[in-house]
Amino acid sequence: MSTVAETADVLKPSAHPVKLRTAPRKLSVTYTYQGQEHTLNDFLSRTKTNGFVVLDGKDVVAERYTDASRATRFQSWSMAKSFTSTAIGIALSEGRIRSIDDKVDRYLPELAGSGYAGVSIRDLLRMSSGIDWDELTDVPRLQAAANRGYSIRRIAARQVRGWEPGSRFEYTSMNSFVLARLVTKVTGMPYHEYVERKIWRPAGMESTATVGKDSRGDSLGYCCYYATDRDFARFGLLYLRGGKVNGRQVVPASWVKASTKPSSAVNPRYGLHWWLGDGGDFMAAGFGGQYIYVSPEYGVVIVKSVTAAGRPDQDEALTAFRAVAAEVARTR
Repeated sequence: MSTVAETADVLKPSAHPVKLRTAPRKLSVTYTYQGQEHTLNDFLSRTKTNGFVVLDGKDVVAERYTDASRATRFQSWSMAKSFTSTAIGIALSEGRIRSIDDKVDRYLPELAGSGYAGVSIRDLLRMSSGIDWDELTDVPRLQAAANRGYSIRRIAARQVRGWEPGSRFEYTSMNSFVLARLVTKVTGMPYHEYVERKIWRPAGMESTATVGKDSRGDSLGYCCYYATDRDFARFGLLYLRGGKVNGRQVVPASWVKASTKPSSAVNPRYGLHWWLGDGGDFMAAGFGGQYIYVSPEYGVVIVKSVTAAGRPDQDEALTAFRAVAAEVARTR
């Protein structure tokens, strides 16, 4: 999964990347999960981790790669959803979207005859769209359709209502595709270009990245950023610092706050395309063990990447990352 997508657009890096200082520190990390004590090394080995980066501010205090390197562009899988949320927040601040309580088909009339008709942008962001969807079986079909040349935009317009929007949480990657499509429509530029102009370069990314798209040119939005772990860490740093980079507000502070707190009672562990801890921490999470974890309490960002998806480990990962963040703070 470390090669670039078959069909992808390029994100060019910043002319003035955020400088990260290599400052390794001995971290002695143990944690208890489901009644058993584990070490960080055990967790990373057991989950077949290929890339691991820990930031204490701009200091890289831990970094390790297995069958990979600092230059490896890892597949984000669903961590991409948090980038899509960020693009929505910036478009909102620019007045391109009037309100996330607007109905999505107000901006995308192509969805007027679908199950998305009358569904708010907010309900897409908090994974409560009401679309009849099974993530486990429908995403592989969606990805296969994209690879075979089908238009995901047309597939989105054929989705049907399964339940009342806002009444429950149902993780639905198609929601994120629709949001990426919304970004394209309201900004008048391709999703990837908007991300490059408004997020990738202003956030000080050091390396080129790619973003997956279907054969019709629509960015997927729900997956398939291919980037280095250090650049994924810079994205986490952007959120750790309330949307600021070197004193410049890149993402509205109000959006950072709103998207990283519980978005509804139906799932208090989910914000607006961000997964939440219960201590103010939050993370972007991708299939099989991809994470960008942010701890405002300890001022720490952690990135974990794999090249072959493993078993789901999100709850344990959150426990392990909290222990790492606490240890980073303890050893300052």
